[in-house]
Amino acid sequence: MMRRHQFQFLSSWLHNKNRKPLIIRGARQVGKSTLVELFAKEQNRNLCNVNLERYPELSAVFSGKDPGQILQEIEFLPNQSGISGDTLLFLDEIQAVPEAIPALRYFYEDMPDFPVVSAGSLLEFALADHTFSMPVGRIQYLHMGPMTFSEFLLATGEDKLYNFIHQYEVGQEIGEVAHQRLLQLLRSYYFVGGMPEAVAVFGETRSYRAVSEIHNSIIETYRDDFPKYAGSRNLSRMQNVFNFAARNVGVKVKYSNISSRDQSVTIRKDIELLTMARVIGKVVHSNCSGLPIQAENKERVYKLLFLDIGLMNAICGLDWRNLSQMDEKKVINQGAIAEQFVGQHLQAMMADKPNRELNYWLREGKSSNAELDYVVGLGGRIIPIEVKSGATGTLKSLHQFMGTKKTDLAVRFDANLPSSQQVNTVINADKECRNVQYQLISLPLYLVERLESLISERRTLTQHLEN
Repeated sequence: MMRRHQFQFLSSWLHNKNRKPLIIRGARQVGKSTLVELFAKEQNRNLCNVNLERYPELSAVFSGKDPGQILQEIEFLPNQSGISGDTLLFLDEIQAVPEAIPALRYFYEDMPDFPVVSAGSLLEFALADHTFSMPVGRIQYLHMGPMTFSEFLLATGEDKLYNFIHQYEVGQEIGEVAHQRLLQLLRSYYFVGGMPEAVAVFGETRSYRAVSEIHNSIIETYRDDFPKYAGSRNLSRMQNVFNFAARNVGVKVKYSNISSRDQSVTIRKDIELLTMARVIGKVVHSNCSGLPIQAENKERVYKLLFLDIGLMNAICGLDWRNLSQMDEKKVINQGAIAEQFVGQHLQAMMADKPNRELNYWLREGKSSNAELDYVVGLGGRIIPIEVKSGATGTLKSLHQFMGTKKTDLAVRFDANLPSSQQVNTVINADKECRNVQYQLISLPLYLVERLESLISERRTLTQHLEN
């Protein structure tokens, strides 16, 4: 079953007496339209589905300020049934008719009981270039990305493991059978990824070859979108930047590494456009001295995440045979697979928070550098995150961060069972030795979606895991 976590949000939204028109934001083909269609069916709602890419002539209709008149015109469209009290209006690809965005205000003000959902895949460009007045305070946003690992489990018939992950409690032992099975399925997710079409095909056929065909089709769709927002820019260069992002996840961006022929400002603009299209994302360096972490962003220092781990591996040319035979430690410690996986799920976790941008920490020195994969703010605390397998003695960057920022809780994701330990070490800081003590919580990668809830119970988690 292609059930998404956003179902719960939509249910709360629909039954909220003070609801506002909703805009679902996300990249193309992440399942926005399917989500609304399945939700309307589940709620026994008559779905009035209007794909605005097909009806550009509706721009004049939405320029009016009468939502009743807008609905009357929509009823005249082909294959539309009558609009009634149980109708859910869905304006798909709303960026194709930008006039529909400010019109949402009038639905909120004049028809507050009538539920309206819209979605857009290149919506950021319409919002950035708009010449209309945005309905500030009169609309609500829902951000959506690829399917998570647990959604993948549910869609492929692994209901028991799905429930196990979401019902996992602090201190609960994970048996070796469940642990190994989850690691095996995690490897499948690395290849299939979270694009709904790829997950659906894999669920039906268990064919990795069929998944590869879907990946290639989606990648071509994204490339075909370039002219829609690139304008007169060089499309070949845009494709090179697109491919570079997939092949260099987790690496600090240097424009000269992308192209030695083009100016930095040109490459930077290409990256910004792909970011607005949501096919790539930035992880920006911050000094991480306080909350919000983004207050100390160094915007020119960043690394990239790709939209989806399956698409990333497809562009990198990694086939299932090679991926399935990789040693677990190699997957985690080398290449970008585990870092992309964790980053993709952190993005999902932070998607609807006020400070949803991902960050990392970097300290560049003359003789050596220190870098942490991710740093997030959760529960009023700064949480550094490492994606690494090995003894604590190999976590030199984490030790440096914990010693200089004087925080006392860190998280490591690897392929091992959950554990917690008190780290006591010594670092060299400001030409002097400094004692560092902190709690290190290690979690298996497949529990990344539970990070926030486990952190909120960290005292109990530490107590149980140490007993």
